[in-house]
Amino acid sequence: MAKVERFAFHVPSLEELAGVLQKGLKENFADAQVSVVDCPDLTQEPFNFPAKGICGKPRIADVGGVPYLIPLVQKEKVYDLNTVAKDIELPGAFILGAGAASSRILGVNAELIPIVQTKSEKKPAVNGSYVAQINPADKGCLLEKYSSKYTDCEFGLLANLYASEGKPGKVIEVKANGRTGELNFVSCLRQTLEKHYGEKPVGMGGTFIIQKGKAKIHIMPPEFSACPLNTDEDVNNWLKFFEMKAPLICQPVIVSRDPGFDLRVEHTHCFSPHGEGGHYHQDTSPDSVQYRGYFQPAEMLFRIDRPRETHSVGRD
Repeated sequence: MAKVERFAFHVPSLEELAGVLQKGLKENFADAQVSVVDCPDLTQEPFNFPAKGICGKPRIADVGGVPYLIPLVQKEKVYDLNTVAKDIELPGAFILGAGAASSRILGVNAELIPIVQTKSEKKPAVNGSYVAQINPADKGCLLEKYSSKYTDCEFGLLANLYASEGKPGKVIEVKANGRTGELNFVSCLRQTLEKHYGEKPVGMGGTFIIQKGKAKIHIMPPEFSACPLNTDEDVNNWLKFFEMKAPLICQPVIVSRDPGFDLRVEHTHCFSPHGEGGHYHQDTSPDSVQYRGYFQPAEMLFRIDRPRETHSVGRD
């Protein structure tokens, strides 16, 4: 049994959050509008998620961690999203986020874009996840629907997950166009929250679309590194970077400040209808980029299987 630690987030009202985020985004984007709206039906295009919304008992799970991947991989670290749903006291949860695929299942290392309605007493799991890996044929991106090849809900090493009952409801809609600052969209949101709420950690998750422009995305190579990756430079030399085009549907998990659980405070993976996806770093077309997202503040943090030996390498 993996150790599970809990923490209650500070949960501002949606109206308050909208005001705070709009102010922060306007320092980094030419145009930013944040409002409280009804969550769009996420079973529809462009999302095609297995749940309608991101509302109902919202919570964040940080599972495993980068120290299980680097400096050297610990392949025995394997998890299951259905088990995570029970660990966070929400069996049947709808889970979005960013993680590593299970190399035990795939046979290679790859990026997982988890989109799963976990199993409940009444229904089996619905796995809408994607996997982004390096295409052995041309060394480009190979994005596949997980369920096209596999029937499980496994993942490996690490994941940052936003979970809810998957219900419709009120959410924060964020629109931001034309990046004028250095921060990427997710870092801008997180740092805005940290600046405003300080010692009171706020968690947030959901989904956003890069509607126009291009973005810098990485995919981990299929082979784990045989020599230790000891610095961020080592990690960046090992990763494969791409420029990918909109639309990209992204799944951010954000914690304004780590309250002492060795968290990855922001982590975002994305997929697309045109076969591209992976780990989001930054848009590469600041003048033309357009973001539109839907977010919900989380009530609880669950830290699952925190690494005993840790470091700060490879966290971006």
